Amino acid sequence: MSERLLTDTRFDSFDLPTALIVGLEQAGFSHCTPIQRDTLPILLTGQDVVGQAQTGTGKTIAFLVAVFERLLAADAAAAGSMSGNDGEEEAGRAQHHPSARGPRALILAPTRELVIQIKNDADKVGAALPLKLAVAYGGVDYEKQRDIIAEGVDVLVGTPGRLIDYFKQGVFRLDQLSCLVLDEADRMFDLGFIKDIRYLMRRMPAPDRRLSMLFSATLSFRVKELAYEHMNNPREVEITPERRTADKVTQHLFHVSKDEKMRLLLHLYQVRQPQRSLIFVNTKRVAERLTDFLNANGVEVDALSGDVPQKKRQRLLEDFTSGKLAALVATDVAARGLHIPEVSHVFNFDLPQNPEDYVHRIGRTARAGASGEAISFACEEYVYHLMDIESYIDGKIEVAQFDPAELPDAVIPPRRPPRRDAPGARRNGGGRGSSGRSSSGERRRSSGSTGGGSEPPVPASESKQTGEAAAGAEAPTRRRRRRRRPSGQSVEVPAPAND
Repeated sequence: MSERLLTDTRFDSFDLPTALIVGLEQAGFSHCTPIQRDTLPILLTGQDVVGQAQTGTGKTIAFLVAVFERLLAADAAAAGSMSGNDGEEEAGRAQHHPSARGPRALILAPTRELVIQIKNDADKVGAALPLKLAVAYGGVDYEKQRDIIAEGVDVLVGTPGRLIDYFKQGVFRLDQLSCLVLDEADRMFDLGFIKDIRYLMRRMPAPDRRLSMLFSATLSFRVKELAYEHMNNPREVEITPERRTADKVTQHLFHVSKDEKMRLLLHLYQVRQPQRSLIFVNTKRVAERLTDFLNANGVEVDALSGDVPQKKRQRLLEDFTSGKLAALVATDVAARGLHIPEVSHVFNFDLPQNPEDYVHRIGRTARAGASGEAISFACEEYVYHLMDIESYIDGKIEVAQFDPAELPDAVIPPRRPPRRDAPGARRNGGGRGSSGRSSSGERRRSSGSTGGGSEPPVPASESKQTGEAAAGAEAPTRRRRRRRRPSGQSVEVPAPAND
C-alpha cells in the first residue's frame, strides 16, 4: 500500500487478537487506510456500518478484520465461560466447531472474481487463525464446493445465486449467523441480485443479533434503503475524495472514427509500450474482434467476458496478475472490485454508457497511490456519453491529438465463423463474405482507415446492444411474391421460410 494512502493509525493500536495482528503484518498491512481507520473503531464495538470509499482503498481488509475479530472474540468468550470439567469443555468445543453449525459469517459479492479475491485476502490475513473458510460461486466445482460447505465452515464467501442454490438444498443454515458483509452493494443492484439478497437476509437472525457491514464505491438511495431495512441502525462512513477519479490517473481523450480506432490503439501500444494494460469494450463481439486484431499485429492479448468458462477466466486473471499476460481485453465484468496490481494503462476502446462505469474502469490503474494513464476513444457511436461522464467526474478530460498519417499499416485477421445456435434459436447476423479473406484466401492488409477500423460499421440497433451477450443482426424481412390464379387474378402470399 502506498504511503500516501496510509494514515498514522496502526492495526496493533486496536484491541485485536495477536494471531490476527501477526497475519496482517505478514500480509504487509501495518498502518490503516482512511476507510479502515474510520470503520474499525465502530465495527469493533459491535455497531453496524455502511461504508463508502473508492476502489483500491482497503475496504476488503476492513471488513475481514472486523469479521475475524468478532468470531475469535465469541470463541474466546465461550472458552472462558467453561468450567474445568473435561466433559463440559469437550461439549463447548463441539458447539463451536464449524461442523456443528452453519457459517457464522457470510460475505456476499457480485462476481466470481471478487469472491476469489476476497478469499485470497482472507487466507493471507487469517493464515494463523483457527477458522475454516469456503467459497460458493458458479461455473466450476459444484459438488466440491457443496461438500466443503456441508462439512461446516466458519466464514462463507459467495455469489448470491450459488449460495441460494445450496441453501435451498439444506447444505447450510443461516440461523447461527453472527456477521454479514455486502461488498460492492451498488453492483448487486446493477446485476439484479437484490431479490436474492433480500431472500437470504430474511432468513438470517434479526439485525440486532448480528454485525452487518455494507461496503461500496458508491452509495445510491436504493443502497441506503436496503441498509436501513436490514441493518441495525448502521453508522454511515464516507471517505469522499476531492475528485471521483484517482489523483494520479492521467486522463486523455482521442476523438476518432470507428474505422480508425483499432489502428490508433495499435499506434499507442507501439508508442507508449504499456507494461500491463486493460482494454475495455462494451460488447463481447467487439472484444473478440479486437483481440483477434491485436494478436494478428503482434500484441499478445486475450479476452475476458461473461461467457468465458470459469476455469479459463481464473487462468486469464492469474496470468494477467502474474505478468505472463501483459494485456487483457475485457467487458465491464472485470471493471468492479478486482485488485490487479501494477496496471499501468487503461484503454476505454469504447466509452462506457454509464458514467459510474468510467470511474470504475479507470480505477483499475493508479491503485493504492500508484500512478497510471487512462486513454479513452470517443467515436461517433459512443461520443454522446462523454457529456454525462465529464459531468459525473466534475471535470473535462484532456483532449489529445493524433496524425492519421502516422497510424501503422495493420493486418486484418479473418472473422471468426458464426456460432451455431441451439435448435429453435434465432439466427445471428452475418452472411457470406464475412470471413475477412479475399477470393484468393489471403488475408487482407490495409494502410487506410477501412482496414484498421474497430468493428466494421453495423446498424445502430445492433451496435448499441451491450452487456455480456451481443445479439446478432435483425432477422431479414421476408420477401413476398405474387402467384397468379387461373382466372388471372393475383394474390400476395408469404414466401417459404427458406426463401
